[in-house]
Amino acid sequence: KKACVIELRDFIKNPPKQKFKAIIANPPYIRHHRIDEKMKQFLKKLFVNITGFAIDGRAGYHIYFFIQALNLLDNNGKLAFIMPADTCEGVFAKKLWKWITDNFCLECVVTFHENATPFPNVDTNALIFFIKKAVPVKTIQWATANEAHSKDFFDFVQSDFKNKEYSSLEITERDLKEALETGLSRPEQNHCDFKYFLKDFARVMRGIATGANDFFFLTKQQAEQLNIPNDFLKPAIGRTKDVTGDRLTADDIRKLQEKNRPTLLLSINSNTIPESLAEYIRRGEKSGLPDRPLIKQRKYWYKMEQRKIPPILFAYLGRRNSRFIKNEAEVVPLTCFLCLYPKFSDEVFIANLWQALNHPETIKNLRLAGKSYGSGAIKLEPRSLDRVPIPEHIVEKYNLKQKYENKNKQLELF
Repeated sequence: KKACVIELRDFIKNPPKQKFKAIIANPPYIRHHRIDEKMKQFLKKLFVNITGFAIDGRAGYHIYFFIQALNLLDNNGKLAFIMPADTCEGVFAKKLWKWITDNFCLECVVTFHENATPFPNVDTNALIFFIKKAVPVKTIQWATANEAHSKDFFDFVQSDFKNKEYSSLEITERDLKEALETGLSRPEQNHCDFKYFLKDFARVMRGIATGANDFFFLTKQQAEQLNIPNDFLKPAIGRTKDVTGDRLTADDIRKLQEKNRPTLLLSINSNTIPESLAEYIRRGEKSGLPDRPLIKQRKYWYKMEQRKIPPILFAYLGRRNSRFIKNEAEVVPLTCFLCLYPKFSDEVFIANLWQALNHPETIKNLRLAGKSYGSGAIKLEPRSLDRVPIPEHIVEKYNLKQKYENKNKQLELF
C-alpha cells in the first residue's frame, strides 16, 4: 500500500505548495454575511489574483474554496466538487462560469431529484461539478440522479461519462452556451427567446421590511391593549403559512385574528401622535430599536416605509406551493411576500393576469429565474420574478395583449 500524506493547513490562507492530479471536496458553506471584513478583503484579493477580476461581495466562502482548488489543478487534473445551487444561480454566477468555461473543461454537472438529495432535511439544493484542466469544450453532460445510494452514479463517473444507460440517471448532452444561459442547475431549455415575461404585465416590489416585526406587527388584541387608534394601523400579512390558498380574503384575516395571529402593521404617517402611541414608541426606544441596522436608516425610526396595496402577492420562497395570491383582503405584505402591481388596474385584467401566473406552465417556469433550495424550494427576488417567462399561448388565452381604455387615449400593451 502507498503511504498517505496528510497535511493540516488552511486551504485558503496557506494552500498546498504543489499541483494535483485530482481534487475532491465538499467545501465549507459559509454565507457572505458570516465572513468578517478582514477575511473578505483577503478573499477578494485572492480571487482577483487567480481570475483577474473581482467577484460580487455576496459570494460565499465555498466559491473561493472552489477557485483555489481549480488553481491547484495540474494539467489534465480533475476536480469533483459538491456545491450549493447558488454557485450557478447567484448574482456573481455568469461572470464566474464564463471564466471557468473559458479556462477549463466542464465535463459534467450532476443534479439531484428532491427524493435523492445527498443532504436530506437541509435547505440546500446540491450539485456536483466535474471539471478538468484541459481544453474547454462546447458541450457538457448534464445528469439528474433520481435515486439515493444507487451504484449507477458511481459507474457513470467511472466510465468517464461515456456510458449513459442507467435506470436511476437521466443524462442529457447539452450545448454549453445554452446551459450557461439557462443556468447549470436548471434543465435544458431551448426557448431562451421567450416573447413574454412577467415584467411585461406587472411591476414587482418586495414587501415591507419592518426591522422589528415583534414591535411593528401586532395582533388585534395587542393593538387594543395598547390603545392604538385604527388610523395608525394597516391590515397586513407577514407569514406565508398564514395564506393557505391562492386567494386572501377579509374572512381569512378575521380567522387569523381569532387565532391571535399578527395582522396589523403599525404605520405612523402623522406628526400628531396620541399619548398611548407615544408611550409605545418610548418603550421601543428604551429597548434599543432605533439602533438596529435597518431601523437606524430612517429619518424617524418609528415611521414605516409605504406600499400601495398590491392586487397580487407572491410567496417568494416556496416549495411546491409557490403561488400567486389574489389580494382580496387588501392587505400590505411584509418581506416574505413580493408585491405585484399589474400594468392595468381594472379587475378583468388583474383576474386574467392572476390566472395566467398560476397556470402550471408559468409556475414551472419559476425555476428558470429563481434560486433553488432543498426539497424543491424556489426563491425569487423582485428582479428574478421580472424575468419569469409566460408562454405565448397563455398570454393569448387570458387576453393579456388586448387594448385597454383610459380617460384620455387608448393603451396597448404590445
